[in-house]
Amino acid sequence: MRRRLAAALIVPALMLTAACGGGDDSDKKADASATPSATPTQAAAPKPVASASPMPTVAGEPGKKATITIPKGDPSGKFVVSTVTAGTGPVVKKDELVVTKFTGKIWKSGKEIGGSYDKGGAAQIIPAGSPTIIPAFSEAVLGQKVGSRVLVVAPPAAAFGAQGKQELGITATDTLVFVLDIDRIMPIKAEGTQAPIPSDLPKVEADKAEAAKITIPKNDPPKTLVDKVLIEGKGDVVKSGQTVYMQYSGAAWKPNEGKSPAKLFDDSWKTGAPFSTVIGQGQVIEGWDKGLVGKKVGSRVLLVIPPAQAYKAEAKGEDLPANSTLVFVVDILGAV
Repeated sequence: MRRRLAAALIVPALMLTAACGGGDDSDKKADASATPSATPTQAAAPKPVASASPMPTVAGEPGKKATITIPKGDPSGKFVVSTVTAGTGPVVKKDELVVTKFTGKIWKSGKEIGGSYDKGGAAQIIPAGSPTIIPAFSEAVLGQKVGSRVLVVAPPAAAFGAQGKQELGITATDTLVFVLDIDRIMPIKAEGTQAPIPSDLPKVEADKAEAAKITIPKNDPPKTLVDKVLIEGKGDVVKSGQTVYMQYSGAAWKPNEGKSPAKLFDDSWKTGAPFSTVIGQGQVIEGWDKGLVGKKVGSRVLLVIPPAQAYKAEAKGEDLPANSTLVFVVDILGAV
């Protein structure tokens, strides 16, 4: 994954992106997303079945690392989604954001894939039924109840396709075995009524589950960081070192007489999944680290970031000239 403009993505254990085609214009855009929005080009995944022979076995309690025992012999080649323990929470619906913890193995070698319960691991945020996330996760959570533990046997077509995942030691022919613990459903945006915004700061319209509309005022931008809370969340305070999940929209401060929304140079909404990064540790621009640490989960924050805490004198394409002041609308969805 290349370093991109709004942030350098820290992948929490596993890249779940489906194989995608199309040109890569990440050098031109400030795309900080975990999942591209292009249409997957790998072969269509088979429909999941509840069982197939042979089947792995699972031991351990939900909420803790699962012990997966892989049987002798070759896998069936079928995409299996089997409920080990049924939860009692709401049923996961299409496009809902599901907080999931996982344990994984490669069938042939028995090698473990770094999971959520391992040191440095983190929960995965899965858009249920999304074509941008591998079916082993996106299809496996769909229709399950929150609190469930689910066993998944994923042939290549339901995982990383013919390209495999070399950095994880996964070849083009490897069948993968996952155990998913479905923790909760995450809101897709901040909920609540926005606080009034002073007239010398950008106007924000973000009522819908889509990129925000940001209108820049006529005046010059502030010289110091602005981190105004527009909606106060009810969750825990974000701490330095946590992995934060968020939806964001970004624009450069270019006075347009306040007549129309500014052109966005980047937003996370186009990817189909929230952006995640470690916060407060220099993995993102300084204005994000300073502006988001200490805010509550569930909050919407307006960030106005002066050049010294963004990209300074470095130009980032025609939409972000040197010494740009940046404006972000950030919905903090979760922190782990």
